[in-house]
Amino acid sequence: MNKIVVHGSFESGKTPVYSSAQASGADIEAFISEPLVIKAGQRAIIPTGISLEIPEGYEAQIRPRSGLAINHGITVLNSPGTIDADYRGEVKIILINTGDTDFTINSGDRIAQIVFSPVIRAEFYPNARLSETDRGEGGFGSTGR
Repeated sequence: MNKIVVHGSFESGKTPVYSSAQASGADIEAFISEPLVIKAGQRAIIPTGISLEIPEGYEAQIRPRSGLAINHGITVLNSPGTIDADYRGEVKIILINTGDTDFTINSGDRIAQIVFSPVIRAEFYPNARLSETDRGEGGFGSTGR
């Protein structure tokens, strides 16, 4: 089993928790002083009270929780949100309410999940001509349904 060690500052918020033995994402909770209402069609930044020290060569991805998405239309707006290894500030989650009713977030609610992934950095080379493929420039549905 491969493991990475993530150091964190959890004085305010709760340490992320994996909800099952084989979960790839650990749940992250809201850390707010009073309930926050996200009106239908609106977005909000939700503090978590945690900061992370992610090892070099990795990133953290913030992803929606499927139950919030299907049951209430609550999702992570910039999904997946990226936390770089050199970021040391508080993790905040950008949520959007795509539902048709207002939704209340309370402190301690599980609002997102965090997944860690290795990072591969590319080298970019300007080139006037790209190699040809059968697909060519076809995009946005060009390969069928």
